[in-house]
Amino acid sequence: MQLSAETIAGYLNGTIEGDASTLVSAPARIEQGKPGTLCFLANPKYEKYLYTTKASIILLNRDFELKSKITPVIIRVDNAYEGIASVLTLFESAKSENKKGREYPSTVSWKSKRGKNCYIGSYAYISKGVRLGNNVKIYPHVYLGDNVEIGDNTILFSGVKVYKGCIIGANCIVHSNSVIGADGFGFAPQANGEYKKIPQTGNVVIEDNVEIGACTTIDRSTMGSTIIRYGVKMDNLIQIAHNVEIGKNTVIAAQTGIAGSSKVGENCVFAGQAGVIGHLNVGNRVTLASKSGVSKDVPDDKAMLGFPAMEASKYKRSFAIFRNLPELRNDVYDLMKKVAEIEKKNDE
Repeated sequence: MQLSAETIAGYLNGTIEGDASTLVSAPARIEQGKPGTLCFLANPKYEKYLYTTKASIILLNRDFELKSKITPVIIRVDNAYEGIASVLTLFESAKSENKKGREYPSTVSWKSKRGKNCYIGSYAYISKGVRLGNNVKIYPHVYLGDNVEIGDNTILFSGVKVYKGCIIGANCIVHSNSVIGADGFGFAPQANGEYKKIPQTGNVVIEDNVEIGACTTIDRSTMGSTIIRYGVKMDNLIQIAHNVEIGKNTVIAAQTGIAGSSKVGENCVFAGQAGVIGHLNVGNRVTLASKSGVSKDVPDDKAMLGFPAMEASKYKRSFAIFRNLPELRNDVYDLMKKVAEIEKKNDE
């Protein structure tokens, strides 16, 4: 697929500086740009490549000031980072597989229902009562348990498992080997030291426009639903426990874990390996830095850091102290010696 600078600028409502007929056939990183590719600059640390890249077209913010003339055609937009995301969608849609129909062998219950233009890959298993919307893509080796519902245009990649009664909305993507609706980790301790399994009778509800990375697990609730709200984006290798609720448009990076019955607000950002213990409330627009461990409720609009997590500004002030603890310890020992010497002289 080739796109002209004129087409891209029109799609992004951008302004062209240079030849509007210039064509590109693929995106590229700015440091790897070559003729026929489209690049962008959003992070100032990559500005040095702007003046050496061989890319044909480059996206720049409208207010960016060039230090010298560059070779690529420039398309100026309000936000280059958002702009490249939109253009990548154009490229991806052009090359995406438009799979339809059913491959064999696959098992599809006669008690299930399918919308128009669905794709069911080989070795997929569709149980009774399953309902698929229009344009749903079920890749090979996917398992859908009894009474699962999948909304329009949703894609489940190879190896995804969706347990009985779970609901996935429209325009969602679930990447390979993720598990939706496995039992929550519920066990009651007994007097003899053993643990008795607590039946997990609920389900998982995933709303529209959610993307879930590979090998992520979302457990069904003990009662009611584990809920992933509209627009949530999850990375690979994430654990969401039973009865958790994730607010809309929250993004969660890899290896994060959220324990049972905790509630996360809207538009939060969780960096990699963050953790939230059970039965907490995390407010809206909260940011958790990498490896943060949340052990108490967090109000709206807080940035948290460390374990146990504290407000980032407080953590940084504390860090300035405890990183010098070895030296402070030595200073204290020196003072103790001097005090002991003074006391000894006074006793004499």
